[in-house]
Amino acid sequence: MAGGWTRDGAVAEQIEASIQDELARLKAARAPQGESLMHCADCEEPISEARRKAVPGVKLCIDCAAERDGQRRARGGINRRGSKDSQLK
Repeated sequence: MAGGWTRDGAVAEQIEASIQDELARLKAARAPQGESLMHCADCEEPISEARRKAVPGVKLCIDCAAERDGQRRARGGINRRGSKDSQLK
């Protein structure tokens, strides 16, 4: 169902294009930039050559990267239900 002067599916195509643009932006922002470090920025342990080749611009060893990733997941969620009961607690 199109509205106004748009053809069928135009709105869905625009939404899909917006999603793809945002995904590309997020991937680019997440990619490490610059030279890989020889030693971890957190613990000063050597970073293996294989890791430096696999992830250009890497700054953390595997252990420190896994620890940081775990810390991000541990944060509390957001109440998306919006029920009165969940807001009162």
